[in-house]
Amino acid sequence: MKTEMNLLLQALFLSLSLCLLPFVASEIQLGSKLVVGEENASWVSKNGDFALGFFTPPGLPNRFSIGIRFNSQSIPSDQRKVVWVAGAGVSVSDNASYFELTSDGDLVLFDSSLGVPVWTSKTNRFSVHSVFSSVSSALLGDDGNLVLLDDKEEIVWESFDTPADTLLPNQKLKAFEMLRAASESSRSSYYSLHMVGSGRLELRWESNITFWSSTNQEAVKKRENLSAVLTPEGALLVSHQDITKPVWSVFGEDHNDTVKFRFLRLDRDGNLRMYSFQDASRTWRTVWQAVENQCRVFATCGSQVCSFNGSGDSQCTCPYNAFASKCLTPYQKLSCKSGFSMVTFENMELYGIYPANDTVVSPVSSLRCKKMCLEDDACTAVTYKNDVEKPQCVMKLTRYVSGYYDASLSSVSYVKTCLDPRAVDPSKGEVVGSVTKKSHSVCLSCLLGVTSTTFVLFLAFQVCVIVYVYKRKKKEAVKRAERVRNPNPKGVVVFSVDEIKEMTNDFEDNIGPKMFKGVMSENELVLVKEIEGALTEERKFRSSAAKIGTMHHKNLAKLEGYCCERGKRFLVYEYAKNGSLLDHHAKNLTWRRRNDVCLSVAKALFYLHSECREFVSHGSLSLGNILIGEEFEAKLTEYGFGSCAADKDVEDFGKMVLALVTGGYEEEWVYREWIEGRGETVVDRSLEGGFDVEELERVLRISFWCVQVDERLRPSMGEVVKVLEGTLSVDPPPPPFVCARSSATNSSESGQSLYESVRE
Repeated sequence: MKTEMNLLLQALFLSLSLCLLPFVASEIQLGSKLVVGEENASWVSKNGDFALGFFTPPGLPNRFSIGIRFNSQSIPSDQRKVVWVAGAGVSVSDNASYFELTSDGDLVLFDSSLGVPVWTSKTNRFSVHSVFSSVSSALLGDDGNLVLLDDKEEIVWESFDTPADTLLPNQKLKAFEMLRAASESSRSSYYSLHMVGSGRLELRWESNITFWSSTNQEAVKKRENLSAVLTPEGALLVSHQDITKPVWSVFGEDHNDTVKFRFLRLDRDGNLRMYSFQDASRTWRTVWQAVENQCRVFATCGSQVCSFNGSGDSQCTCPYNAFASKCLTPYQKLSCKSGFSMVTFENMELYGIYPANDTVVSPVSSLRCKKMCLEDDACTAVTYKNDVEKPQCVMKLTRYVSGYYDASLSSVSYVKTCLDPRAVDPSKGEVVGSVTKKSHSVCLSCLLGVTSTTFVLFLAFQVCVIVYVYKRKKKEAVKRAERVRNPNPKGVVVFSVDEIKEMTNDFEDNIGPKMFKGVMSENELVLVKEIEGALTEERKFRSSAAKIGTMHHKNLAKLEGYCCERGKRFLVYEYAKNGSLLDHHAKNLTWRRRNDVCLSVAKALFYLHSECREFVSHGSLSLGNILIGEEFEAKLTEYGFGSCAADKDVEDFGKMVLALVTGGYEEEWVYREWIEGRGETVVDRSLEGGFDVEELERVLRISFWCVQVDERLRPSMGEVVKVLEGTLSVDPPPPPFVCARSSATNSSESGQSLYESVRE
């Protein structure tokens, strides 16, 4: 009864405090500005407890975000947590960048290196899109809320309505709003907290995996407009407009204690926690967390397994490191030559994360569970759960697997491994093939006989090898004499212009832009491509060609030779029956083949960027230098002659994909159609609707990320490959072409960050 009375009193207090907001603060005039690098540049609340200013985000040196932080002198400087960030993570890079309350009533974060605003409150009274009254001033309240006020001192805009990862006391998280955990990289975190319309709080991973929720059945039944709020007394409530009757509530350990500073945060590890500042220790203390067992937070260890050490702290380990160099389940179908077996891990639960689509079979026995995985080529591991009503077999179909280990778990996991020979059997920890010494008597005459016979056979074998090698080398020498005049030491054939003409019958068979069908000696078909000679200096061209001759990837067209004389440049590649993507055959490609082409080109670029001995760029990627083979496999040409950075290749890839998918529509129009929910209209009409909507969404999203004007936002080709394979999700991209416009105002009309998602 006492708890209910306390709850009622604090709810009444909260209701009054929300109606009578504490606007006692120093007024911020129109035209006020904070500049990066200026010492002590901040706007401070009247009581001094909060300050708005620039800070460097974790993991992003030389970048600056604008945000509100605790500023009380009772809190040590290293404990003054950031509680709000403009644009939920937007950052700028130059010391001349600034945050301003403009004379037109707009809050603007301006990046001087880009020359445009990267975030705005969209309260400009002269904007045609503005629905706000005229802003006359701003203030940072004693509760940490940054507000814009009109002439009547009524709220026009407030930071409490745009939370990032934190809620302060009295701040509401309304229906359909969310918090997103901060990230230590430029990419968004996978973890988010949602206030769903049915009245539940839900912790999610990748927006579609819910691993914790508040249990409020009353709210689900009523389906009224609910919101969540943190009270000053240390309670988290979900309530209707009448907050005196919460439908769900939890309390911090120090609920109703005298605590001046509290906040609720969705942390980077995916857990939701309530914090209180302890005056005695001058540190923040966790007084409540949503998921008590951190190892139960979905994918908290990525593709590793979570467990607890002797101190009770969670830790991430890799149980497969005896089988593979990376922490992925070791089984790969194509790499197992000697069959496979199942390795047992007691007290361990495993689940797939990329993608998170485990198959559950129930009821089933442990032996049957293992057998099912052994018989399924796609299965990498299974977990047998016998602590449920009906025993379950949970099958993983991906190598990206996360999990949880605890001695109290009755679950058993079986991981598929190859039986290929290895020096150590990790499942037993013993050396395989160890020698056992035994005593034997020796037969001397037998030993001499065997030795002499072996010697004779060895001599005969050596003679045969020598003869074979001699004949083969002679034959290869004849071939080289017929085919080349100047063989390159690294194996790439050097042709003269006359030989190129003879090979192509004086360029008779044109199969694409400056692309010709050719025939070498022994009737070997090749593809000869002419490139602009003035673009590449001769010595650099020859050096690049020699290096390219050592590269081997199934999606790189093999370079057979080249010509570099008389100001001409020709490249001789293996023949591709269906020409280039610019050829008329491209129109005949199905959606599936176009999707495969995108993935193949991405893999080729990833190989050039990351898997060669040194970084190799393409520099001029386009539909014209992508060949299509007999089986419609894509092969990249003209690679290795550019000298650009990786992000240029990424941008060219995005443009290539958009052209291939849409048939060549203008890119900004394509983005506008997609962002307005008409993505299907941009697809090449020759496909006549024959495409996968989910794949189209994924392809368009990653393409728009690739063509971002700010190259820092572009993904790596490794990330692109994972997205196209479906093993990595991708957030909706911001407008990619904003910086190309001349008007800085127009570029920020949406009120969205250039770096935040614009569509759920």
